[in-house]
Amino acid sequence: MTGGMRHVWAVVALGAMVAASAAFAQQTVRIRGPVEAVDDSTFAVNAGEAGVLKVKLADNARVFGVVNAKLEDIKPGDFIGVGATPQADGSQRAIQVTIFAETLRGTGEGHRPWDRPSTTMTNATVDTTVAGVDGQVITVKYKDGEKKVIVGPDAVIRAYVVGSKEELKPGAKISIVNATKLPDGTFETARVTVGREGIVP
Repeated sequence: MTGGMRHVWAVVALGAMVAASAAFAQQTVRIRGPVEAVDDSTFAVNAGEAGVLKVKLADNARVFGVVNAKLEDIKPGDFIGVGATPQADGSQRAIQVTIFAETLRGTGEGHRPWDRPSTTMTNATVDTTVAGVDGQVITVKYKDGEKKVIVGPDAVIRAYVVGSKEELKPGAKISIVNATKLPDGTFETARVTVGREGIVP
């Protein structure tokens, strides 16, 4: 290999290392568990097998509480998230329904696989809701389509409400969907969900 070629490959390798470092810096993960300690805008979370992780709140971070809700709380116009099992007729049987706070409208809009085997997640706006034989039948619409959701008595129904950073205290059970891993091994997030009323988010 000539000196010129070695130089080219060195530049390529360096570029790959820089890209890999950038990708590592932007790696996002989910974090869930109880808060162990708080130090200003940084808190430690016992994330089970992952150990105790340090998380820093971004300057624009928002905190939401998760509370129990009822079927009658789901109304036309609400933006909801539905974790469900697909049915043979194309409908979705709800496992869990989350009513989003208005400030979260549009978050993750669409239909896709959920994080449980053979299930789906649909984030969409409620169009209609009527009583059915197997439960409440809710039609939801999103930018690329719509789904019919059957909400039976076994479905878990919850709601996101606007919270505050003061809720992030030792013992609070929290969930973070997207935490960015930083080069020093800590994490940063712009949104934290805190379980209320004994709820584990």
